Amino acid sequence: MEEARPGPPTGLQLSALPDHSPLLQPSLAELRCRAQAVGASPAPLPLTDSFLLRFLRARDFDLDLAWRLLKNYYKWRAECPEISADLHPSSVLGLLKAGYLGVLRARDPTGSKVLIYRIAHWDPKVFTAYDVFRLSLITSELLVQDVETQRNGIKAVFDLEGWHFSHAFQITPSVAKKIAAVLTDSFPLKVRGIHLINEPIIFHAVFSMIKPFLTEKIKDRIHMHGTNYKQRLLQHFPNILPLEYGGEEFSMKDICQEWTDFVMKSENYLSSISQTVQ
Repeated sequence: MEEARPGPPTGLQLSALPDHSPLLQPSLAELRCRAQAVGASPAPLPLTDSFLLRFLRARDFDLDLAWRLLKNYYKWRAECPEISADLHPSSVLGLLKAGYLGVLRARDPTGSKVLIYRIAHWDPKVFTAYDVFRLSLITSELLVQDVETQRNGIKAVFDLEGWHFSHAFQITPSVAKKIAAVLTDSFPLKVRGIHLINEPIIFHAVFSMIKPFLTEKIKDRIHMHGTNYKQRLLQHFPNILPLEYGGEEFSMKDICQEWTDFVMKSENYLSSISQTVQ
């Protein structure tokens, strides 16, 4: 009896392969061909294997979905120059020094990178929503370079303590739509979870403005934990959280400084992609 031959590798199997695997070449060639056929700009991000693999892995090697994501990425960056044109670290240094964002040292049990945003450290009189959004884009552009993060995505914790009307006024319908676009189908990172803690009543009005633009998949990945959040947060992220959120080994100040240092050291790369994609 003739043995059954193994079928072609699945998307997840392809995603697990190293960048240099020859099995990835057919998908890369097809995606590159589609991009070149419509005149996708080679600058500031040339159509290299490593660049295109971000989009293929983000959609588990479904070529049609990866192609749509790539088109949306170029479109979003071209339409949002106020956010995407200047990705130099100096443009977000104030927010970084304020301790607004930290990236956890270790991954969660599913392999995702975990980010913590602290709204109380965003002064809306000093920094606009576009400044905050730009820091998220810079962080995403740096994180997506890592192959393990391409495979396993990111999760974000938003500590909404200190959310005031002055923050809410910054989130216009236009800004809400742009936030939703990045969360759904305009950036090659899998958003595996969004955890909201200390959310005040006035935040729900802003969330209701963003929610209609979100896919059902993203909506299902949003968790609201309220003020009594520590036990549930520890269940999602055991042994990796900072002291302020139930951890034991390091503080938010530590990881905020570490991420600030990493962003500043990445100035050359960020400068190289600080042009509006045409």
